[in-house]
Amino acid sequence: MKLLDKNGQPIDAVDLNNQQTSQLVHLKNVVGNHPSRGLTPARLNSILLSAESGNLIDQHELFRDMEERDGHIYAELAKRKRAVIKLDWDIEPPRNASKQELDLTAYVKELLLNLQDFEDMQFDLLDGISHGFSALELEWVRVGSDWTINSFHHRPQTWFKYNLQDRNTLKLRTMNFLGDDLQPFGWMLHQHKAISGYAGMSGLGRVLIWPYLFKNYSVGDLAEFLDVYGLPAVIGKFPQNSSDDEKATLMRAIAGLGHNARGIIPQSMIIEFQNAVTGSEKPFEAMIKWCESTVSKAILGGTLTSNAESTGLGSNAANIQNEVRLDIRDSDCKQLEGTITRDLIFPLLAVNKGFSDIRRCPRFVFDNSEPEDLKLYADSLPKLAEIGMKIPAHWAHTKLKIPQAINGEEVLSAPAPVKSLLPDDVPKKAANRILAQLKKEDKLDDEFFADQDAIDGAIENLAIPIQQQAEKWLKPAILALSKVDNADEALALLASVNPLTSDDVLVEAIARAMFVVDVLGGSSALNEILNG
Repeated sequence: MKLLDKNGQPIDAVDLNNQQTSQLVHLKNVVGNHPSRGLTPARLNSILLSAESGNLIDQHELFRDMEERDGHIYAELAKRKRAVIKLDWDIEPPRNASKQELDLTAYVKELLLNLQDFEDMQFDLLDGISHGFSALELEWVRVGSDWTINSFHHRPQTWFKYNLQDRNTLKLRTMNFLGDDLQPFGWMLHQHKAISGYAGMSGLGRVLIWPYLFKNYSVGDLAEFLDVYGLPAVIGKFPQNSSDDEKATLMRAIAGLGHNARGIIPQSMIIEFQNAVTGSEKPFEAMIKWCESTVSKAILGGTLTSNAESTGLGSNAANIQNEVRLDIRDSDCKQLEGTITRDLIFPLLAVNKGFSDIRRCPRFVFDNSEPEDLKLYADSLPKLAEIGMKIPAHWAHTKLKIPQAINGEEVLSAPAPVKSLLPDDVPKKAANRILAQLKKEDKLDDEFFADQDAIDGAIENLAIPIQQQAEKWLKPAILALSKVDNADEALALLASVNPLTSDDVLVEAIARAMFVVDVLGGSSALNEILNG
């Protein structure tokens, strides 16, 4: 099976059993120069210019020293890296994927899930944020019938040099002056764009190095200030005729006081403690604060995640800086996704399945979406659904980051409404009982309202026949309405099927009630005339 690289070019031979650097002993024995020692602006400028010409050694050793010696730079870079590697990830098939492409997606996802140090690999690749690039050498191993990655080995940036012709292509430093090309399928090379330009100038470290230098000066000046003004001056006085031995004794006593806080001197000698000369550490602290603030802005886009300080803007400033932080994180994710897809997923498929089309390669993606306001959606979605909006359930699950149940998983559901155990006529009887009690308490004389009571009784007698009649025509009407799709069809149905076509019981009951009302009304009017 002929292998093709990411550019579609045939690969003559791939030795997966041996790493390219296994024989480069001279690189592994190199000890760093630590150019941060005695760093000056002139020396720093020389290092940066040399890196632009292709010599990366001093620049990247300096970047490494910065992370080791400056806790603030280390902490901010660690925050930025871990903001990415904590995210969930997935493998997505290409658009309009065929069944074979879907199978390849599932296959490579299973391979990645079985890798032991996958998060460490992401962390090491993100070393390219400060350096501009990060190179991991792949250690392949055969498991059953599949080739997979046994380990990812981070190689120092000082092991590489740029092609002088284009100043972008990385080569391995060997005895060859021009360097050797990186072995296909042997490396993961993450070139991170923090700054536009040639690869040697794209690292964020070139921005951080200047505040690092100024902070070092300020820290050194502050240490010297504390050394001079932090302790009181100790002065020894000796008699005018003292010998050199006596003076030496007094000096030893003064030195002993500085360390042991105790000592002896002749009675004729005196030791006095003088107050330190007045000075202030504020200028040094202000410079250090400015340098650290600049570093935080360059790495995280703001300072509120590093220092608690009042901005006068309340939570609005925190929200704005959080949005900037998320923008930076999302940019890091996109760059890292491309590297993992190109330098890990494609080689795995090429070696194991003979895959050759990088354009249709399954893609590594981070899930960097933020969950929406659950309460807001819980209130809004039912109302929107009631007015007829066609809302896909998949969309709601995605927005709220709630996974959909699969393979018959148990799902949450609303509790069933508690059915009332009371008969339908219990509330009516209770109301009548309360009304009767009120009439009794108010000493209402039934004889004054005999006609009204008779009418009320007649109306009460309508309950049973009316209920029977209503049930007789409501049930088929409701059944028919449940089959229509819109309000117009419902109105047409009700107009064509008149529920009053069979209303004999209802008409008879109402007629009887009206007869009673007419009789009682006439009787009441006659009594009023006779009693004049």
